[in-house]
Amino acid sequence: MGNGRIPEELVEKIRQSSDVVDVISDYVQLKKQGKQYIGLCPFHGEKSPSFSVSQDKQLYHCFGCGASGNVFSFLMNHDNLTFVESVRHLAKRSEIELPKEVTSIEERTSIPHSEMMAGHEMASRLYHHILTLSEEGKIGLDYAKGRGFTKQQIEHFKIGFVPNRWDTLVTIFKKRNFNLPEMQKAGLLGQRDSDQQYYDRFRDRLMFPIWNHQGKVIAFSGRSIGDEKPKYLNSSDTPIFHKGQVLYAFHLARPAIRKSNAAVLFEGAVDVIAAWGAGVNQGIATLGTALTEEQAKSIRRNAEVVTICYDSDKAGVEAAVRAASILENAGCMVKVAVMPEGNDPDDFIKKFGAERFKNDVIGASLTLMAFKMRFLRKGKNLNHESERMLYIEEVLTEIATLSKAIERDHYLRQLSEEFQLSLEALKQEQYRIFREKKKQSTFQRNDHQQPKEAKRSFEKKRLLPAFQNAERLLLSHMMRSEDIAERVRERIGGQFNLDEHHAISAYLYAYYGEGFEPDPSAFVQRISDESIKRLASEIAMLSVDEESSDQVIEDYIKQIENYPKWVEIHNKQLNLKQEHDPIMFAKLQMEIIQMKKELQSL
Repeated sequence: MGNGRIPEELVEKIRQSSDVVDVISDYVQLKKQGKQYIGLCPFHGEKSPSFSVSQDKQLYHCFGCGASGNVFSFLMNHDNLTFVESVRHLAKRSEIELPKEVTSIEERTSIPHSEMMAGHEMASRLYHHILTLSEEGKIGLDYAKGRGFTKQQIEHFKIGFVPNRWDTLVTIFKKRNFNLPEMQKAGLLGQRDSDQQYYDRFRDRLMFPIWNHQGKVIAFSGRSIGDEKPKYLNSSDTPIFHKGQVLYAFHLARPAIRKSNAAVLFEGAVDVIAAWGAGVNQGIATLGTALTEEQAKSIRRNAEVVTICYDSDKAGVEAAVRAASILENAGCMVKVAVMPEGNDPDDFIKKFGAERFKNDVIGASLTLMAFKMRFLRKGKNLNHESERMLYIEEVLTEIATLSKAIERDHYLRQLSEEFQLSLEALKQEQYRIFREKKKQSTFQRNDHQQPKEAKRSFEKKRLLPAFQNAERLLLSHMMRSEDIAERVRERIGGQFNLDEHHAISAYLYAYYGEGFEPDPSAFVQRISDESIKRLASEIAMLSVDEESSDQVIEDYIKQIENYPKWVEIHNKQLNLKQEHDPIMFAKLQMEIIQMKKELQSL
């Protein structure tokens, strides 16, 4: 099983203690639909949910991309964990103690990049300790208090401080036998060219840990407390940290985001921390870069509504427009919180307090269209005819992108009333723009994407042959019932017509042979071949009537037994078309008729 020193029975205990719906709900917003739970697939981009999770079977399957598995494989695929790491993660989550001999040193050396993770965890604890409990950190604590950070904020976001020394981290890493070249790759240390000595990359800064979605520290953002440039120094991309994939404080905000089905997107960590202090708990932020499609998809999997709360300067407004477009494409309903000129969220909260921020900024968010109209007005003199006409044309272009007729009508009436224009004329012009854009997008799609779209359409429509469906449904029944599995074993053994199905049946017979009870998730866990494991998960998730009669099972078995005979008939029919000898032709024809009669009588 490749699970290191963790005993098999303990792995099974951890699996049984980790409900697949609860675990996946930490990453994906799931809604109950009949017996299953559905949500947006975390493994590919989609706007309509095709990701299904079964509490009964303790398995998941995406009908869009085919991702399948149990609670371990979900974590392995989603968080890029090894099997051992996924077991450890779930053990911690279920408060199950692992054997003492499974030490952190072994973990650091046996799991890829785990020493980098351990180094960041060590650094985070050290920085936080220095800030909150040491004399050396007093200057940092005074600065943090001066910036308005409370004790609660410092604790919740694990803010730390690193003194103005070259070897704060180097010293502790040496004491704990960390691999210094690995710590350099992790972005925590640098190395001098002159004497090859290692030194701390962060010095004299207030330190903000950056976590992955599991809540493990993978990077830092350091804020200078003096005049040192840059004001903010962020970790560079490393094997464990990619700016475009991570959102600041996402794991802390996720419970509030999922509860409210809404997130608030800020530009930086300090705004998230200030907003949390003001009672806005759904705050997350990008890390010094523009919002990426990957980040937007991650947000959409957890919330439908996103409020963008960026700075009020020109750069902030333009960034909000770009982020809104990406979020809309990911399927989010977007609102924009407008800050008063010259303020960022942190400034506003300090000046006007928490209640006004919640009510007058977040609570008074504009719809995206209203925000775009305000944005398009900026810098235009609407008393000037040409600028006014340009503004109206730009607004109509935006209205043409709205999918709901009621929204289009609302903003067209607004334009009509403001500029005393005929509503009918505005509707005609908006429809002209809509037709023009549709024609353009159709042309581009035909020009560039037709083969891919055609292929996707074909793949969706492709139906499985009857024998293949019969094999899949029979295997699904076999995973739920040892009696059915035994009946199939006696009749056809492993003589399934597809090699993959033959392999699954062999694994299943072995599973029952070892004395295990029917349990699709436990069975899938024992399959070593990843492609077979994935197919077995998919088959286990098929919807079948568990009270199926003996006759239904018998029909499946017969379809499987008879398929080779139909193949033989098909081959004879091909030979018949090429046969020129009338005696051989008649003989083949009689054989085909006889074989068909036998099959139909069965």
